[in-house]
Amino acid sequence: MRTMRTLFFFFISSVILVVMSTMAVSCISDDFTDSPSDILTFSTDTLRFDTVFTDLGTPTARLKVFNRASKAVNISSIRMRSDDGVFSMNVDGVSGKTFENVEIRANDSIFVFVECLIQSNDDPRPFIVEGMMDFVTNGVTQTVTLEAYGQNVRRLRGVTLERDAVFDAEMPYVVFDTLRVASGATLTLKPGTRLLFHDKGVLQVDGRLIAVGETGKTISLRGDRLDNVLPDTGYEILAGQWQGVRFAPESFGNRMEFVEMQSTVHGVVVDSCGVTDRDKLTLVNSWLHNSQGNVLRSEHARVDAYGCCFSDGGEAVVYLRGGEHRFVQCTMANYYLFAISPESILTLSYLKRSESSGITNPLMKASFENCIVYGITSPISPGDLEESEVYLRNVLLGVKGSDDDHFISCLWDENPEFETIRDEYLFNYRLKEDSPAIGAGNPEYVTPLCLKDMDGVNRLEWGNPALGAYAR
Repeated sequence: MRTMRTLFFFFISSVILVVMSTMAVSCISDDFTDSPSDILTFSTDTLRFDTVFTDLGTPTARLKVFNRASKAVNISSIRMRSDDGVFSMNVDGVSGKTFENVEIRANDSIFVFVECLIQSNDDPRPFIVEGMMDFVTNGVTQTVTLEAYGQNVRRLRGVTLERDAVFDAEMPYVVFDTLRVASGATLTLKPGTRLLFHDKGVLQVDGRLIAVGETGKTISLRGDRLDNVLPDTGYEILAGQWQGVRFAPESFGNRMEFVEMQSTVHGVVVDSCGVTDRDKLTLVNSWLHNSQGNVLRSEHARVDAYGCCFSDGGEAVVYLRGGEHRFVQCTMANYYLFAISPESILTLSYLKRSESSGITNPLMKASFENCIVYGITSPISPGDLEESEVYLRNVLLGVKGSDDDHFISCLWDENPEFETIRDEYLFNYRLKEDSPAIGAGNPEYVTPLCLKDMDGVNRLEWGNPALGAYAR
């Protein structure tokens, strides 16, 4: 009898639990608000895309949709207001043009992902494209604006320039693999020209490169990702987006003036030619920065730089092996984000002949005047310059030391007080007002090539020039 009674109570208890569970599930699934005051909130009211190249899809933009109500809401409709195909969306993992009856639980949220594809046209200038995404909840329509700037581009795939060519600033050029300047040909880049390189893209110069910009019309060499990697932080902070520029041994007479080059794997590489009585590469008022390897690497060649900034490399920022060089009013700095370089910012090699090397090229000749070498790694490679032809005159070095026959009127163990704030991804190598580099230069070293800095400021306006690439 007790057994029967126990089974009866167990049966009744199980039925009650099932009923209560069913009621609970029913309450959760059916407890929706239908009040017009319970509407959605959004992570932004305008979803903006960075510059979008025509005929190329964009990275996905993300919109977060919140239900702040104490009950679940049913979004009866999500749709693009126009069906021109420019914008497409994905709601919680499902792609489509329209969605109906999308539920968001109380105090929960969903993601809506949006992509943009703009068709090409004849307009060389950036043009705005807008769209509207409507959400209807409890009879109330809310709208999120979609905004993108389209940019027509000239696409280069596997191009070899066999004869002289001129690139202009009318529209950007996107290089998808190798852009080669053949031996005997010259590529001229006009002021304001933009060369944007896709992953693994490279500019190979077997002939000659003449890239001469001007103040306010800098020539840009960079990766083709123009969107943000972090909020308010562009992809330019990421090195390794394209290979860089390589000058072949047979290439001479190259010039880069008012050029900004960034986000490379190898930076500018000057291959050995063993010739120092011909100009290999002249750099003027240019900023080369953010490379996984060297920013500038030259072997057994003649490379001169005036008023340039070389910064932020995973290896030596400037690596010189043999050759003949002159650097005037240059900044060499390293605040590289992703690693601490094992090499010095300025690394010099082949200063003394080694009988076992078998190399017969002349030893390095180099002078550095009115320069700054500073950063989070050692400024200059260790070694004895006593028998070399390397001289540093009026150079700020962030290390303790003293002058001798090769270090003349240098500023030792000083901080140049750059505007750079590494933790905030701000890389600005202009000088603060209290910088010891201001007025520490020798005006005799200021040549006509670097009398004015990249900003067009006269270095001698206040008397003795500041050290480094910038007048202030």
